[in-house]
Amino acid sequence: MTNTTHDTRTEIEDRAILVSLVTDKVKRSGINPEYSLQELVQLAETAGVEVLDVITQNREVPDSKWFIGKGKVEELRMAIDGLGATTAIFDQELSGAQVRNLEESLDVKIIDRTQLILDIFAQRAKTREGIVQVELAQLTYLLPRLSGHGKNLSRLGAGIGTRGPGESKLETDRRHIRDRISDLKRQLDEMTRHRSLHRERRKKSGAVQVALVGYTNAGKSTLLNRLTAADVYIEDQLFATLDPTSRALELPSGKEVVLTDTVGFIQNLPHDLVAAFRATLEEANEADLILHVVDSSSPMRDEQMAVVHSILQDLGAADKPQIVLFNKKDACEPEQLEMLPTGEGQLKISAYNDQDLDTVREAIQNQLSGGNVTFRIPADRGDLNSAVYRIGDVLEQSFDENDILYEIRINKADYDKMGYLLHDYVQQQ
Repeated sequence: MTNTTHDTRTEIEDRAILVSLVTDKVKRSGINPEYSLQELVQLAETAGVEVLDVITQNREVPDSKWFIGKGKVEELRMAIDGLGATTAIFDQELSGAQVRNLEESLDVKIIDRTQLILDIFAQRAKTREGIVQVELAQLTYLLPRLSGHGKNLSRLGAGIGTRGPGESKLETDRRHIRDRISDLKRQLDEMTRHRSLHRERRKKSGAVQVALVGYTNAGKSTLLNRLTAADVYIEDQLFATLDPTSRALELPSGKEVVLTDTVGFIQNLPHDLVAAFRATLEEANEADLILHVVDSSSPMRDEQMAVVHSILQDLGAADKPQIVLFNKKDACEPEQLEMLPTGEGQLKISAYNDQDLDTVREAIQNQLSGGNVTFRIPADRGDLNSAVYRIGDVLEQSFDENDILYEIRINKADYDKMGYLLHDYVQQQ
């Protein structure tokens, strides 16, 4: 059984057959259908589903009525009857009409990839903000599809597709659901405002922010725990972490920065989910430095890195200073390790190797450092003398008549925020 932090059911309720349709459009998109299907298996298992079989079909375009061809529907029905499946999970997004037609023909619950991911998020959400974001994404997704989810809604509590908003909310009229969506958006806007105020306070206090980003299950939470002695939930499964967690990280110089873990990315991440979680994902956009954690043992490493880069671009964070951490080197074959990039700002690490963690801390410090600068500050300018200590590490201090000379190892992020106060006091070499 897959353990979760939210779902306490003790037995698997869903037995599913997975279905993937490979169209010409999918082939042109650059998405690897085979890998996407493997990922769907992982998603299903993460949601507590027993996967019985996998069926694929190649077609130029989806069937408007069934999504897959009518003959393939019959093949799927025979497989369902033969294996005793209770659910069919499709790797692509279905319309409400397609869901309705498939349910009537197959007499099982029909779930698509988007709904499966939303269901996992419903299991994982623990904070009020996370719960609101998930419900908003679920309702936004389900509103245009209500007519196609009759069987799902009639099976209250029957596993995937029924967690989150609940039957009573979804069986009421659309106006009530639209009102609920508006209410959730208002709540989320208020939470976003509070989060923004919190970020501003952190900035004013001079706190340097470092964000962990990466594909789901790349090892971000493990890295956060190991670097900061945090107690973030860790499991070898997709989306083990949903709510962002921030912890203080001490660098070799003794300076502390704020390290934040973020929700993992995945290809075909539902648009509604990205929209709902935008405030959370913007932790990356507000960061002074991004640590891009990569599962270096994954055969789809390059594709996963491309997905992360694409989402960072959408968030406006692609140009942020970045260190790429090729994690899980201990799980790599020798030839995999050989092929990993070794350029500037790229490290091969294992989150369980203490020496590697020291290397990461050093790399963060070096990336944030702006070199050494000497300032000559009038002794009677207490405001400037205190500001000196907030833009870096004081390496040496001496007195010259009515001035104090400071040699500082600059922290770039801090200097960008406060350096304007001291610009006129730089001691020319």
